[in-house]
Amino acid sequence: MIAVRIAAGAACVVALAACTSSHHATQTTTPAAPSSASSTPAGPLINPLTGEAPSNNSVVAAKIDDTAAGRPQRGIDKADIVYVEQVEGGLTRLLAVFNTSLPTVEPVRSTRVGDPEIALQFGHIVYVASGGSLGELKPLDASPLKTAINDRGDAGFARDPNRPAPFNLAANLASIAARLKGPKAQDVGLKWSGKVTNTGSVAGATVNTRVGGTQVTFKWDAVRQRYVRMIDGAIQKATDGKVIATPNVVVQFCKVTTFLGDIDQSGAPAKVTHTIGNGNVVVFRDGRRIDGTWHRAAVSDGTTLTDAQGKPITLAPGGAWFVLVATGTPVS
Repeated sequence: MIAVRIAAGAACVVALAACTSSHHATQTTTPAAPSSASSTPAGPLINPLTGEAPSNNSVVAAKIDDTAAGRPQRGIDKADIVYVEQVEGGLTRLLAVFNTSLPTVEPVRSTRVGDPEIALQFGHIVYVASGGSLGELKPLDASPLKTAINDRGDAGFARDPNRPAPFNLAANLASIAARLKGPKAQDVGLKWSGKVTNTGSVAGATVNTRVGGTQVTFKWDAVRQRYVRMIDGAIQKATDGKVIATPNVVVQFCKVTTFLGDIDQSGAPAKVTHTIGNGNVVVFRDGRRIDGTWHRAAVSDGTTLTDAQGKPITLAPGGAWFVLVATGTPVS
């Protein structure tokens, strides 16, 4: 699995839209840029988070567990973009971004200090988490994100009696979005095309990397036309039985630092993935690998992906998973 930390910004956080094999229908047209001189769009309207049909839903980001105790996850197959980021002890956690649909998700976990940076490239969106330490919550509370936090008694959460705590917290994203009224999808720097438009791509049927101490693997499924997430050789599925898969895996190389404001019971400090700046990136789509760079100038900016010739790297319509890995991490 490709390990990538999810930091805020259109750089590290280049849309890692998560999709199942049945999540989106592929659109083969590349949208034309809208003309500022006319209110009539020059090309078909698309969702900037998927390259497909636009949605009237608010954009909602949810913090989801990514350990064996939290699997199978509920609703993750409905996410448009998913970030895989390192937390403490070499473990990973997901920041899943939803817009096409707003399902009930589970298990919802606590926030991390780098999440506002990742999320704010999508705008002042709704952000959902169980809670967090004082140090982890401080940057979230200082941000303009619209938050729903279970530990503060916010509505929209429920405990699943069939799972042990803390891996049993569910959040009804549609209910939370209706209450908080967050913004709709906006441009986050991603470019979409139904075919590979970048020269110099090479075979890339398997993604192998590490986020912290966690192996991250995806394998290209030519039938589904998706990269399927694999853990210990097994295909991963959500609670509804849908395969967890995406048309794009974006391995983003980011600076990762230690955050001493949150230390777990074993004494392991939290990690922060920085998604503002620039670095190398490897994009996997259509069974091909495209190497390039990512760039994100500020927290309110999206992340742009550029190939070795300086041209935008286009993603296959349907969303993406962003694997936020530390600079220098091997990817094969």
